[in-house]
Amino acid sequence: MKSVRNEPKQPLNDRAKRLLRALVESYVRDGQPVGSRTLARTAGLDLSPASIRNVMADLEDLGLISAPHTSAGRIPTAQGYRLFVDSLLEIKPLDSEEVQQLKARLSPEMDTKTLVESASDLLSAVTQMAGMVRVPRHGHTVLSQIEFLKLSGHQVLAILVMNKNEVQNRILQLDREYSHAELQQMANYLNEHLVGLDLSQAREQILQEMKAVREHVNTLMLAAIKLGEQAFASEQKTEQLVLAGQTHLMDYVELSSVDKLRALFDAFNQKRDILLLLDNCISAEGVQIFIGQESGHEVLDDCSVVTAPYSMAGEVVGVLGVIGPTRMAYERIIPVVDITAKLLGAALSARD
Repeated sequence: MKSVRNEPKQPLNDRAKRLLRALVESYVRDGQPVGSRTLARTAGLDLSPASIRNVMADLEDLGLISAPHTSAGRIPTAQGYRLFVDSLLEIKPLDSEEVQQLKARLSPEMDTKTLVESASDLLSAVTQMAGMVRVPRHGHTVLSQIEFLKLSGHQVLAILVMNKNEVQNRILQLDREYSHAELQQMANYLNEHLVGLDLSQAREQILQEMKAVREHVNTLMLAAIKLGEQAFASEQKTEQLVLAGQTHLMDYVELSSVDKLRALFDAFNQKRDILLLLDNCISAEGVQIFIGQESGHEVLDDCSVVTAPYSMAGEVVGVLGVIGPTRMAYERIIPVVDITAKLLGAALSARD
């Protein structure tokens, strides 16, 4: 589990750690600032409210808790959550029944697009936060077959079969009309040269063919190369990030201001910042947690992001995770993200 450590100026004693843990757990559960009387009941320490107030004052001086407005209670800061996650958190593993329920939603019989969408929906439904999945890198999508089907006028349907059982369709606009026989010849030519290559290799091969053979092939073969280039260019524009459940964030008071929501939904629509964050996680091992400003993206300063990479055949090909408020049940969210990543990777690997 990844940590961006920001240790307090002095180590906490056991009493301060127990009080901080009780305060964080109470605030995550109830969403209300926590006072000394509440901590006296929940922390399991034989301390008077006055003694607890003294410890809370020390925690506040260390920047681990703060007082919202004029409230007598205190809430965790981002640094307080970080210390809690790094040192005080007790992860609650999912039981076998919960794991089986998640596994049933991620079947190897689904194609890649459906699997990714299901994983994103699943993360959102289980956590009640925004779920996200960075789709597998194209380098792991191998072309099995390409066919062209004549439509009306100058339109052609390109049928791309990848990884033996995944079908994607592209409608292409051509500069002239071709017969069924011509389209079949084009498909035969491309299948002979491209089957077995991953999509990035296929695109590169097409570009090389266009440069190398322009003067040495007949008009139909050149048209086939151009048609293949158009089909793979369309593939390159497919979705890189699948999001689900963004509207759940509207239910959290700390994210509910119009300005915060507008900025978050703009980021979800543009996807650039989120993709950058996920791409930075792809080489990491295990679950990573970014609290507040640790993400490096201002729009997520009031959020926490929990991510985990997923693998095919032992090689990391993507990242998934959730975005929610810093006030999240980390002990529950972390294992959900971790298990979902493992199950998605297993389902993708089982299809190949």
